[in-house]
Amino acid sequence: FFHPVLKQVKIPLKRGRKRTRPEEVVADKAYDAGYLRKELARRGIKGMIPERQLRAGTKRRRRGPHHRFDRETYKKRAGVEQAIGWLKEYRRIATRYEKLAVSFMAMVKLAFIRFYLKKYSSDTA
Repeated sequence: FFHPVLKQVKIPLKRGRKRTRPEEVVADKAYDAGYLRKELARRGIKGMIPERQLRAGTKRRRRGPHHRFDRETYKKRAGVEQAIGWLKEYRRIATRYEKLAVSFMAMVKLAFIRFYLKKYSSDTA
């Protein structure tokens, strides 16, 4: 799952062709695996992945790489996760009734328009 997603990354720049390598990947503990970290390092991508907690009775190795982790950067990921969770409340988007990408994105945009109108419009006006 991880590799096909990274292959599809295209970051638009002000000029020139799009970048295909992000500077940093922020993921949850499920992606804390040595082979994924090695792949990110091989491609020159910083990995912001928290380490899993060890099971009772196991010891953490003292040698080897200690992976950097920045809480503030990781907190930004929570906003993205909340937006995705909120979008999945719309069954039409969660089950992807629209098979064409254009139609699907139109439904996503309509959901966000509805969200902003509901949040920022006042009923007293």
